[in-house]
Amino acid sequence: MVTDLVIVGCGGHGREVLTIVQAVNKASKAGSGWRIGGFVDDAPSEVNLKRLRALGADYLGRIDVLATLPAETHVALGIGDPRGRQTVVDRMAAYPRPAAVLVHPDATVGPDLVHGEGLLVFAGARITTNVVLGRHVHVNQNATVGHDCALGDFVSINPLAAVSGDCRVDSGALVGAGAVVLQQRHVATGATVGAAACVVRDVPSHAVVKGVPAR
Repeated sequence: MVTDLVIVGCGGHGREVLTIVQAVNKASKAGSGWRIGGFVDDAPSEVNLKRLRALGADYLGRIDVLATLPAETHVALGIGDPRGRQTVVDRMAAYPRPAAVLVHPDATVGPDLVHGEGLLVFAGARITTNVVLGRHVHVNQNATVGHDCALGDFVSINPLAAVSGDCRVDSGALVGAGAVVLQQRHVATGATVGAAACVVRDVPSHAVVKGVPAR
């Protein structure tokens, strides 16, 4: 079955989501996959609109356009920032639409993965065994999530980051590009791990840490 899909966010992250959809469609059997209706965004830049047009994608209008679409239309949140993603989901409560789960065919996901709605797994990502992911988690290009990890809602694991085994990353936290979270560490709610940092101790709620070791 082919399902209608709209991507929320016209920026670079949203266009990367489009590449996941296109790869999924290419790998799908005939008569299945996603029909891309276009993009919605409250304030897209002219540069991003031009880039959408170059990809042959349509800009449909502001986010409230979703209210005019059929109830079965799915959405994918092309918003990289966890806080921004949560804000949009809160806004969309007025016109709820099912959130697509998109896993790039070049990603590896363990067969026992448990996840919420809106999961996006980008090309080259690796998620191993006994992993639990919340709603609207994004595991970006070539990132890894090790065994027995639990990630809360709206977590972002940025490109090339590595979350080692038996870690907990709570709701709204971000692990920056190329960062490493060592085994059994806890990154608390809303915390940010800077790019290329190495987390050797637990990170408090809403803290920003960077460096090696991360402080």
